[in-house]
Amino acid sequence: MSAKDWRGKSATEQKDELLKLRREQFALRMQRATGQGVKPDQFGKVRKSIARLKTVMRETAIAGEKK
Repeated sequence: MSAKDWRGKSATEQKDELLKLRREQFALRMQRATGQGVKPDQFGKVRKSIARLKTVMRETAIAGEKK
């Protein structure tokens, strides 16, 4: 999902999405630790998605403070 899509969502939806991404990141780490086949590129994709979402959440928080 792109940052543009997340900007249109409410704060609770953004938090839910962040939780979902964190769980996915944890599941990937557990799969790697147990020796299951995990695509290495998934780690970077999930990490970058989390960073994008946190950036959008921070932008909306700053915009809310200015109003």
